[in-house]
Amino acid sequence: MNRHSLFLCIILLITALSGLQAQVNNNGQAIASNVQGDDIFYHTIERGQTVYSIATMYGVSQDDIYRLNPGSKEGIRAGDVLKVPQRDVAVNPVEADDSDMYIYHTIQPKETLYSLSKRYKVQAPDIVRANPGLTVLKYGQTIRIPATRIEELPTTEVKTVRKELEYKVERWQTIYRISRKFNISSAELIRLNPQLKDGLKEGMVLKIPMQSEEIVTEEVSRPMSEREVNALLTETKPVERVDLMKVALLLPFSTTDRQAIPRFVEYYEGLLLAVDSLKNRGCSLELSVYDTGDGLVKVNQILNEPALQEANLIIGAVQNDQIHRISEFAQEKQIKYVIPFTSRNDDVLSNAYAYQVNTPHSYLYANAAKAGCDLFTNDNIIILKIGDKDEKTEFIQAFKGEMEQRNIPHKELSFTRETFVDDIQSLLDSERRNIVLPTSSSLEALNNVRSHLRMLSEIPYNDHPPYSINLFGYPEWQTYTQHALDDLYALNTYIYSFFYADNLSQDVQSFYSNYKNKFSKNLINSFPKYGILGFDTAMFFFDALRQYGANFETNLDKFDHKSLQTGFNFERVNNWGGFINTNVFIVQYRDDYTVVRNNIR
Repeated sequence: MNRHSLFLCIILLITALSGLQAQVNNNGQAIASNVQGDDIFYHTIERGQTVYSIATMYGVSQDDIYRLNPGSKEGIRAGDVLKVPQRDVAVNPVEADDSDMYIYHTIQPKETLYSLSKRYKVQAPDIVRANPGLTVLKYGQTIRIPATRIEELPTTEVKTVRKELEYKVERWQTIYRISRKFNISSAELIRLNPQLKDGLKEGMVLKIPMQSEEIVTEEVSRPMSEREVNALLTETKPVERVDLMKVALLLPFSTTDRQAIPRFVEYYEGLLLAVDSLKNRGCSLELSVYDTGDGLVKVNQILNEPALQEANLIIGAVQNDQIHRISEFAQEKQIKYVIPFTSRNDDVLSNAYAYQVNTPHSYLYANAAKAGCDLFTNDNIIILKIGDKDEKTEFIQAFKGEMEQRNIPHKELSFTRETFVDDIQSLLDSERRNIVLPTSSSLEALNNVRSHLRMLSEIPYNDHPPYSINLFGYPEWQTYTQHALDDLYALNTYIYSFFYADNLSQDVQSFYSNYKNKFSKNLINSFPKYGILGFDTAMFFFDALRQYGANFETNLDKFDHKSLQTGFNFERVNNWGGFINTNVFIVQYRDDYTVVRNNIR
């Protein structure tokens, strides 16, 4: 290569690098700037998120994510950055109505609410309303930008006549994006501009319809200053006090699943105990209860009831189609909606008024893995591969991924019944605590190992003194106490769970007594207990309404509620969506025959 060619290559390389405009996130990964006109934006993965939930959040398909991020098909982890297509250029966009027409934007360094308002020509208050969880702009976070409303375009008066605005097409724009920008249908845009049938081209001048229904004279309001705009994010919101709490409970008391009906009745009864408790404190509450049955027929009738229209809080529904319909209603009426049973999070991803009590498995496993690594960082961790029908593959993957990120070493052993004691002893450490994690939650798996591990922890074996051994396991283990409780205590066993009630505690005993006195029966022997779930859920939200009013979401970080069985730590899933309960308990059965339950947040 001659000197002239070498010089030319260097110049081209410098030009290419300068055009990339890369930024670096907190994990050291390079992400390209989200310059206006790009068809993609960037999403930083948070703990517990999946490709499915991220795709659903943005109205695209999982295949759209995989196409732009081939490695994500093998798995994703918190802190990594994904490319996501804008919905209008996605290969398989999810069906959406006009209310879902947004541009998504990844915050870049030094960007402010004021600069975003100018950049997208959208009023700053509209951006704030579209992102109710937005209180500060952080580099790398994603927000949504709403469509430009016609009434916000510069004009000194609005008349009851049809007008047409000329608009010059910019580079990279699509018919869909222009329709969204001016809040009109694609069919109307093509009708006014027949040339679009031959395709959209840069530089085209299009006719955009403008129309007003009222005869008013309106001067353009004084534009907000940069300081006023940026202050919108930190504006203190006054508490909206509620003198009379109006609550609607919707449950399928007449469902065709006859075995489930007693559980829903018990949930309702537990909630009634919470109502009694609140009234004993001098609070006023009006409870309306409805039977949703199966399907949407009854639900649509119920939503027309005056009590639903005026409610401060809606609790209930079980079937996914019912939940979706009630979620739409709650969002339209701006009513808090509590989803008590399902672990799916589709509706929460786009509804700022929705609260999901049951932790999705991806969040549960991610938080439990984090808690396990926090507890066992300096211990000898042994993963015992069982290979039966109750394998906890997703949790094991999450735990291994967390250990890998933190550089925590671990050992693995495949269970063989005949040689287990000698096999496990060869991996035990005399100087440290040994944490044994079976890969299965089954009672059979626990029975296969518990007595052998207890023996190794209590008496010498092969001329070796006893080892320090702890078991680490699963929520299901609390249902095996009739068979294995002594060994769980002896091995100082840890389990993770999103529910746990200490039956020996005074508060739980008091609840059992109050329930039996009021309803003349005992709670159903199930895990979790639905009566306590109804009580815990109702008490949390009743107290939130009582202390912080109808807009209690602005004070959730201050709200510390002591529950009997289910912990609550609601986190907003994104800047425009609702809240998921991410609380996890780490429960330890100690060898002094006490049980300790710690909240992990």
